Amino acid sequence: MIAKYLRVAASVVTAAGLTLSGPGSLLAQNRGGSDTTTPIKHVVVIFQENVSFDHYFATYPFASNPKGETAFHAKDDTPRANNLLSGGLLDQNPNSVQPFRLDPSQAVTCDQNHDYGAEQEALDHGLVDKYPESTGTGSTASSPCPDYGHGIGLVMGYYDGNTTTALWNYAQNFAMSDNSFGTMFGPSAVGALNLISGRTTNATMLPFAANGTTPGNPSGNIAGGLTSGIVIGDPRPGFDDCVATDPTTSDLFKKTLVTVAGPNVGDLLNSKGVTWGWFAGGFAPTSHDAMGRPVCGAHGVGLAGDDAVETSGDYIPHHEPFQYYSQSNNQHHLPPSNVSMIGYTDQANHQYDLSLFWTALGEDRLPAVSYLKAKAYQDGHAGYSDPIDEQNFVVQVVNALENSRYWEDTAIIIAYDDSDGWYDHQMDPIVNQSNVSDDALAGAGSCGVTPADTPSGRCGYGPRLPLLVISPYARQNYVDHRATDQSSILRFIEDNWDLGRLGNGSTDEKAGSLNGMFDFDDHGRTPRLILNPADGTVLHPHF
Repeated sequence: MIAKYLRVAASVVTAAGLTLSGPGSLLAQNRGGSDTTTPIKHVVVIFQENVSFDHYFATYPFASNPKGETAFHAKDDTPRANNLLSGGLLDQNPNSVQPFRLDPSQAVTCDQNHDYGAEQEALDHGLVDKYPESTGTGSTASSPCPDYGHGIGLVMGYYDGNTTTALWNYAQNFAMSDNSFGTMFGPSAVGALNLISGRTTNATMLPFAANGTTPGNPSGNIAGGLTSGIVIGDPRPGFDDCVATDPTTSDLFKKTLVTVAGPNVGDLLNSKGVTWGWFAGGFAPTSHDAMGRPVCGAHGVGLAGDDAVETSGDYIPHHEPFQYYSQSNNQHHLPPSNVSMIGYTDQANHQYDLSLFWTALGEDRLPAVSYLKAKAYQDGHAGYSDPIDEQNFVVQVVNALENSRYWEDTAIIIAYDDSDGWYDHQMDPIVNQSNVSDDALAGAGSCGVTPADTPSGRCGYGPRLPLLVISPYARQNYVDHRATDQSSILRFIEDNWDLGRLGNGSTDEKAGSLNGMFDFDDHGRTPRLILNPADGTVLHPHF
């Protein structure tokens, strides 16, 4: 039997042009991928966009339940979460605008200001009272968008279980954290880099864009300019030559191009032969231009009418963190040499279109570690997505995994890259101090004082974000209060496959553990929960 396995493996390897030996070989990956320190053999990270914890869970588990809206009724034994029901913050709030409920008809909203410095200013020395003035964004003549008459006060809006019904149902039946934070302040690229490396350092701005012009102004993208090399904004990854997919930015030539040096989780997974992949909506080219560059032109249309607000292609380059690294990019957006190579190292280099996740799942080829990035209109980002379209995507993924053969050993982690600037009342613990000109937490240029052996420009933790774990091993109807951050997901993967730490200043070394959200003892498994993708209601609670 072993000899037969070796012959079959050898034929696959020969066809793919790979070798049978070495840490990255196919046999090493087959051997190493199943050795875990917990019963979890598959991790699926659904990495969504731009939501603060209070924006989605401000009154959890109590929903308003007005007539005509999807009703949500909490279980009697639901634990309390740290939200706006604490301390009278719904109607005695220190901000200039009081928090208010957004109903399902108001799912489409303006995008808020989520810059590195603006988010710090909103916290105002820890008073947490400057959100409308610092991150609030309303409709203007030059940038019209739905603010429902609230102007910059829109930033204080929140949804309840009548809109974010699926996430509230997942929290009811699995585990949720009310004390998880962005590793740093700042927007999407910052969170994505911290997810896979716990580090935004060693960034280099490319001197010229591909057409020979000077790239965009680095202000807000690299802290203190090129010399400090810390990503604090949304520069475009330098190892991604997909022609602009987002007509609001035309970002191939108009955004700062940045590369990042150093190891990431992909290196650790490869070294242990663990299969993995990042699956991004719209990653597959729709055509190629006259210069031979891939054109990622897919553009999905959502349910809630976001296209009337702002258009965005399905693929957004700075949401794909592996494209910043020389060793882990798929610069030309090549497909895998064969679907049998999904999760293994070949010309796709572990970077795939989201459609290949469904292929892998349907053909029983799911990698041990999968990161999912929805098509833009389903990623939850205000301005071009919304909670309704996001829910549709998340539920379809979770339902499919629960109905697959992988469910019994899978952990699904739903996490977010940044807060979008939406109000959250909880001041975050500052574990990384910084004092570059971009900082503003304790005054201009100050988020404390950077320790001598630590790079500036990494002020954090950043805003509080939703975090949920869905798994047969997740604690049921549980709210975890332990402090974690985005790199806690990195740490969980490192620990589960005994990969070691990235080191070199990675926050994986001090990240809080996610293990408190699991029950690995023999107390019975948490049952599946099948939801309706359209409204998030329960279809099949137990089987």
